[in-house]
Amino acid sequence: MLELLHSGKKLRLKEGFDPSFPDIHLGHMVGLKKLRQFQDLGHQVVLIVGDWTARIGDPSGVSTTRPMLTAEDVESNAQTYMQQFFKIVDRERTEVRWQSEWFNDFTLSDVIKLTSRFTIAQLLARDDFSKRYGSGQPISMTEFLYPLLQAYDSVAVKADVEFGGTDQKFNLLVGRELQSCVGQKPQQVFLVPILCGTDGIKKMSKSLGNYIGVAEPPEEIFGKLMSIPDSQIMDYLELLTDISDEDLHRFKQALEYSAVNPMDIKKRLASEIINQLYDTKAASKAEEHFVKVVQNKEIPDDITEYPISLNASIDIKGLLTITKLAKSRSEAGRLISQGAVSIDGKKITNSDIKIKSGSVVKAGKRRFIKLIPGD
Repeated sequence: MLELLHSGKKLRLKEGFDPSFPDIHLGHMVGLKKLRQFQDLGHQVVLIVGDWTARIGDPSGVSTTRPMLTAEDVESNAQTYMQQFFKIVDRERTEVRWQSEWFNDFTLSDVIKLTSRFTIAQLLARDDFSKRYGSGQPISMTEFLYPLLQAYDSVAVKADVEFGGTDQKFNLLVGRELQSCVGQKPQQVFLVPILCGTDGIKKMSKSLGNYIGVAEPPEEIFGKLMSIPDSQIMDYLELLTDISDEDLHRFKQALEYSAVNPMDIKKRLASEIINQLYDTKAASKAEEHFVKVVQNKEIPDDITEYPISLNASIDIKGLLTITKLAKSRSEAGRLISQGAVSIDGKKITNSDIKIKSGSVVKAGKRRFIKLIPGD
């Protein structure tokens, strides 16, 4: 890698993203930030939208076969990715490629030629495949295709370097091998650390619900960052911000010797990240919102109003879902059972309740609506 950088060549730096779920999160931001740094040094960033591999689903770290997505699902998810990439990398200096550019024209002959370059033994060297095979769990042929298709992306775009998380090491090395097979110079591999999710245990993931989306409202991003375990503060600072090494060392020492309230450093962390994704004004307003609503337990000034008939009992689960205070009725039920839903400051314990005009409904620590008369 250092030899390539010192060569003076404008490098083609590739990273692929499978739109298996809508939106990208701070876990993706780790690699994208590194790409932006290389971009600022004059190198060419190539982002691959994995509209074919997303239909298979990367089995990295997964112990079961994943359901295949429809082309429509993938297309819908990919559109959000296209908008969110450029919160981090420079749109004008980024080459975006879709796998369908080359795989739409693949024939059975091409597939056989691609698979003939690798053996089952090579693929079973991958840790998750090996574990599943050893325990008798099923592995579909389409899953074996995943690393081969990702590898072919590197051939298609003539990548000099491929970026990915440490859990992608096997796939990225397959790309090197395939490039050598077809006469290209094998790409270098640049692995970035995996970011833990807000639970502080498992990697950040939409499917695990422990993520922070890059396009979420600043107040939501701020609140979620304030909820991360103290043990994750330094990792988040190092991987997601441009804070100097001197300040990082100072923060680390202060945390180790309990010389600072961790909440104060989390506020700095949240402000730094929101400033990157939005601007300083948004970061400042998000902190003010957090202090007022969460720390001081006040009602926010910009509360959303929702018109509703006030003459009868209402289904609070339905209300929480319709107003997006909860993603589903099941989540609404969990919030109620956890005592995380209140009306006018009083926790509720059942679903059918009476409300009055001007009532304020709160779900969790940061989500509010005000009910007003409607038809």
